[in-house]
Parts: sequence; structure tokens; C-alpha cells
Amino acid sequence: MAAHNSNRLSALFIKKISEPGKYGDGYGLYLVVAKSGAKRWEQRITINGKRHDLGLGSASLISLEEVREIAIRNKRMIKNGGNPLKEKRAQQAKDKSLKEIALIVHKMNAKTYKNEKYAAQWLSSLENHVFPKIGQKSVSSINSADILSVLSPIWVDKPDTAKKIKQRLSQIMTWAKAEGYHSSDNPVDLATLALPKVSAQGRHHEALPYQEAPELIKQLYESQIKPSTRLALAFLLLTATRQSETLGARWDEIDLEKQCWVIPKERMKASLEHKVPLSKQALAVLLEAGERYGSQGLVFPNPETGKRLSDNTLRLSLQKRLKLKTTTHGLRSTFKDWVSETTRYDNETSEMALAHIVSNKVEAAYRRGNLYEKRVSLMNDWANFLYRREEKVIRLVEGHNR
Repeated sequence: MAAHNSNRLSALFIKKISEPGKYGDGYGLYLVVAKSGAKRWEQRITINGKRHDLGLGSASLISLEEVREIAIRNKRMIKNGGNPLKEKRAQQAKDKSLKEIALIVHKMNAKTYKNEKYAAQWLSSLENHVFPKIGQKSVSSINSADILSVLSPIWVDKPDTAKKIKQRLSQIMTWAKAEGYHSSDNPVDLATLALPKVSAQGRHHEALPYQEAPELIKQLYESQIKPSTRLALAFLLLTATRQSETLGARWDEIDLEKQCWVIPKERMKASLEHKVPLSKQALAVLLEAGERYGSQGLVFPNPETGKRLSDNTLRLSLQKRLKLKTTTHGLRSTFKDWVSETTRYDNETSEMALAHIVSNKVEAAYRRGNLYEKRVSLMNDWANFLYRREEKVIRLVEGHNR
């Protein structure tokens, strides 16, 4: 029988049939009988050359006569250029919350995130700032005012966090619109236009003046900060690495004989392996850490738990204990300022030392080496500058209880 012929089913057949399978009625309409005995309606439709199976509801709730009318209406809609699949999703969106859509997008993109930590941060930022305010709202009703209610309180005071949340909300709303859950323009775009401009300078991490960096080493030596934190801070400053890279440092990444630390790509922001030359001062810090905590696993573990030190530990030590107006990221700027203002090392060498991404595609295409030998000299000069007040390498834990 031709597929377009209709009325092949009857109310009596629908009531009595119990054999699992799909039973056609015409216009792509099928009665689907599950192994459990449950019966539902499904329509096979083709949109832009792609086949879809559109669920039309339970056979116990929608009669044969009603579902036939729905099937015919869908066929007419497609013929006139409409999309019953998007219409259905738009209807469902009235009850689909922003949080539900966000979780779908997060799960869908999970494999593309560079590591588990980033995936967790992606979601936690929404849990902290978005879900409590607009998470339960229907995604179809989200407007620019809702987005502003999330971004405005943190736009100036927490610009980096706000920027990340804005990007994630834009991704969520773009996906929602593409899938038919949201019909208007992306509300994040309009909300962004209404937010105040934040100067680039205001977004930078405050740097410690490079002239004060040697004094910081001296303060670390004299402070009562816990040894694990003190050693980690000194190592971070000596290597000009990011906080996450230092706190996650493991002994199997370090070659004491070759005086080199190789950070695997999984832990790098640019997802590229980074080779860090180790000065004699940095090696002294490592040897001290090995004496205290052993030479396996994490280099700077929390001595009480054996786990990674928390992200706030170093920042709080700088700002609360040492009373400095800087962050661990700001110390990387301190290093950069020192290179630029007091040395003859070129910009490319210092950028390599900081493991910065090359934004210029042409330059990136021609860059082959990692300037390692130049960076060996650079990091030794930097360490000598930091420790210039001491004739010998300061043992940061000297004088403290072991």
C-alpha cells in the first residue's frame, strides 16, 4: 500500500494490539508499541532532506482522530516551509528552564573542554552566579533584563568572571535558538550593549613593581607563612608560571639533572607542553620541598591532607599575610616588566617564558623552536636579580621548625 494512503488503523486495532512494533496509518504517522505495552504516536517527517521521527504523544491521551489531524497539519506546515520539529521544541521550551538547557550544553561540550577542571569551572560559575537568579526561568522567556541581573553586579568588580559567564550564557542561548527553544535574538548581545565599558587597565591583575620583587623574596624568608605555601610562592616567582601550573607541579615532571621542568599540555592554558628552565635558586626550592614532603606526587602538597593546595592559598598569603596589593598572576606581569625595562632580551623570549599564545597567525606559522637556550639565560638572570641581596641561595625554610 502506498505510504501516503491514510486511515489504515482503527480504534479497535489500537485498543487490542499488544505486539511490540510500529504500525503505520499514512502521512508518516505510526503507532509505536513498546515492549512494556505502552503505546505512543510518532510521525516520520523530512525537513530539508533530513528525516526526523517526531513524537506526538501517548496513544492513551491522544485519540486516533486527533492525531490524524495533527499529522496532516504537520505535513501542510512542511509543504509551506514550516518546521513542526522547531515548533514542538518551542512549545516544550515554555517548561524547559535555563538551567536544564545549560546542563545539556555542558554535557554536549564536555569532550571538547581541555581538562576536567575547566569543565567543572564552566558549570560552577553558572551555579554561583546564574542559576540562583534565573536558572528556573523558562529559556524561551529569558530576555536582556535577565542577563543584566546576572552580569551587572559583577561586571566592574569581577570583570574576568563576568566575561566568562557572558560567553557561557551566549553559548547557551545560541544553542537554544538553533534548537528551537528560543525564538528571539540572543539576549546576551543586547545586555552587553547596556553594560558600562571597563577599561583594559582595570581588567589587568595588579602587578608588584619589579623593584620590589627582591624584597618579596626577603619577606618570604622572614615570614611565618607555612613552608608549603612559602616554597610554592618562591617557585612560582622564580619560574614566572601560572598559579595552577605551580600548585599542580609533580615530581615526575621535573628533571633535576637536566635542570628542567616539563609541564604537560593537559595542564597548560594553551594546551601545549611547556619546558621551563630551572635556575639554581629554583632547584634549591625543589630540594627543600623534597626534604619536607618527599620526592613523589605533588611538589607542594597540603601537608595536612597531601592534596593540592587551594587556589586561594597563595593569593591570601600575598595580600593578607604580606600586605601586598598584587596577585599571583600579577607576579607574571612583574617578571614581564623587569624583562622589558632592565634587560636586552627580546619580547619573543619573554613571551615564550610566560607560555603566552602567539596571536599573530603568520608569526605562529613560522615559529619553530621554543628559544629554550635563551630562556635558560633569562631565568638565571631573573633569579639572580630576585636573590641579589643574598650571597648564597636563601633556604626559605631555614630557621623554621621542620
